[in-house]
Amino acid sequence: MVPGMKETLLTFMKENAYNPLTKEELSNIFDIHPAERAMFYNFLDELEEEGEIYKTKKNRYGLPNKMNLFVGRIQMHQRGFGFVVSNEEGVEDLFIPAEHLNGAMHNDKVVARIMEIAKESRRAEGEVIKIVERSIKTVVGVYESSKNFGFVVADNKRFTRDIYIPKAESLRASHGDKVVCEITQWPQKGRNPEGKIIEILGRKGEKGVDILSVIRELDLPEEFPNKVLAEAQRISDELPIEEIKRRVDLRDITTFTIDGADAKDLDDAVSIEVLDSGNYKLGVHIADVTHYVKEGSKLDKEALKRGTSVYLIDRVIPMLPTKLSNGLCSLNPNVDRLTLSIFMEIDNNGNVLNHEIVESVINTKARMVYTDVSDILENEDEELINKYKELVEDFRTMEKLARILMKRRSSRGAIDFDFAEAKIILDKNGKVLDIKKYERRIANRIIEEFMLVSNETVAEHFFWLKIPFVYRIHETPNAEKIEQFNKFVATFGYHIKGDLEVVHPKSLQMLLNDIKGKNEELVVSTLMLRSLKQARYSPDCSGHFGLAAKYYSHYTSPIRRYPDLQIHRIIKESINGKIDEKRIQALKHIVTYAADQSSLRERAADDAQREVEDLKKAEYMADRIGEEFDGRISSVTSFGMFVEVENTVEGLIRLSNLNDDYYIFDSDNYVLIGEHTKKTYKIGDSLRVKVSSVNIDFKEIELTIV
Repeated sequence: MVPGMKETLLTFMKENAYNPLTKEELSNIFDIHPAERAMFYNFLDELEEEGEIYKTKKNRYGLPNKMNLFVGRIQMHQRGFGFVVSNEEGVEDLFIPAEHLNGAMHNDKVVARIMEIAKESRRAEGEVIKIVERSIKTVVGVYESSKNFGFVVADNKRFTRDIYIPKAESLRASHGDKVVCEITQWPQKGRNPEGKIIEILGRKGEKGVDILSVIRELDLPEEFPNKVLAEAQRISDELPIEEIKRRVDLRDITTFTIDGADAKDLDDAVSIEVLDSGNYKLGVHIADVTHYVKEGSKLDKEALKRGTSVYLIDRVIPMLPTKLSNGLCSLNPNVDRLTLSIFMEIDNNGNVLNHEIVESVINTKARMVYTDVSDILENEDEELINKYKELVEDFRTMEKLARILMKRRSSRGAIDFDFAEAKIILDKNGKVLDIKKYERRIANRIIEEFMLVSNETVAEHFFWLKIPFVYRIHETPNAEKIEQFNKFVATFGYHIKGDLEVVHPKSLQMLLNDIKGKNEELVVSTLMLRSLKQARYSPDCSGHFGLAAKYYSHYTSPIRRYPDLQIHRIIKESINGKIDEKRIQALKHIVTYAADQSSLRERAADDAQREVEDLKKAEYMADRIGEEFDGRISSVTSFGMFVEVENTVEGLIRLSNLNDDYYIFDSDNYVLIGEHTKKTYKIGDSLRVKVSSVNIDFKEIELTIV
């Protein structure tokens, strides 16, 4: 078959003059040789299976959107209806009533027929006519037993149908057990899906069962395959002398790590020197994971499959086995470790004048934690200053350099959102003791700035070398969303400066500065964030909007992020002159797949972290029903308003619980307005609230106004 046939065929079908044709007619038009026709017909079948094209009852092929059809993934609502969400930007979701789902379930890829076109007050409505791809194969939930059969009630409230379990397929689960169920028969009209129990997680409410349920629900790979563990075990703990000899030996220079107190995978160390010119020589030394994880090895394939480590309050699901992540690759103090080091000469304006990337060996002098370094720099803690007296001058020099880098990033327009993050503290039984705001102090900022400047420098270096690479990109926001956001901020007397078609991050940063400390700060920054796109990995260097950076990559965490691991390989091959034209062609495919897979796994990790955090917040507030808190409205919807209290926990005040008036939702301004009193509730307003009820299963916290 001709390379690029897929694109050619789809382009041909997009032409206005195209009418649906049979496979024989298409093969004649494209002059397919008789010997290749079977392959061409298979190709058409594949495109149809993927939902790219649609075959009519008369066996004619065309594009779905030219046949009044809609292709996308279905997002279910707990009330039983759904929406088909298109991949195409700017295409509004298609509403599917419950009776027209025809067996489709949450996140399935479907083809739907448009039955009613969109009108001013309602969106388009449709019916699922084909399920292209089933998304959910297993479901986590609670087993409910009866005499001859059982049901699994899914934890995921978007999975709206109970799963019928024949007694023989129950794995002897007891009533109330948390289980994993594999679907064996998909639902049909008027008939529930069927399944079999494949794992019993434990009794609902037992220690660890709640987080384990989230892990299974999101299909996170907890255990490493035996072959992967065996490969890791075969790696020697000793560093070969010949490997140390061929590297730049940095064991005599002062390097140290600064991390959270509970961190175990220490993948970055830093060093600092003030040169005779007054410039700074910053060293950022990153664990050389690729020395142990070779391309195409079992360890490498498993790391790519996982894409990232996942951090879930009381546990980590690592990307690499602990022998590497917490052992050989972790830059623990007073042991020799293989690293990839970047040295940057930075002037007093924060400009990187020159840099050098080398394979190295280091021996860190201390394992510092953020709180100790911050206490030394912010509070002049005498006990800590005395304990780390050999390093204190380095800490102070690093603070000066970090503040220079902060100022430079700010001057070019980097957007720095200051949203409170939650720190959830558990006891030994997994019960929440406390929820606090996570402190982002000076030591955290120092390491952030050093990692940012390293990531930018490495990305720019390889962009100009024109070698395939994995970049971290954040695209310019959609002009329509920015226009909408600008209309909203105008109600507070603000506006975005400059061209809204191609908004510059500096314009948004200036707006954030204007609202700092004001009542509307939360509402404006929240809606600004919603107007921006999500950052992702890409083989194309299109810049990072939020950081106002032309070049950006993730270089500093190869223990826990696959893109960093992949580019380390490329960096080392480049340093050693091993990249020729043949390798460049191979790398193009490698980095494209690595970028897509890593973006996908990052989303799954984010979902898991959010699910576990919401679960633990619900558990914490379930013990505080009736208690009062001060909070601020964080979101306003047609059914109520969300309020975030001092400890970052968010709860819902339902519209139906506002008894003093009938409130109308103004969707343009995100405000609830009392029909008679004209009283308003808007994002950012302060409220005193009481916890009225908590549904831990659905992770829902309901509040009432005091």
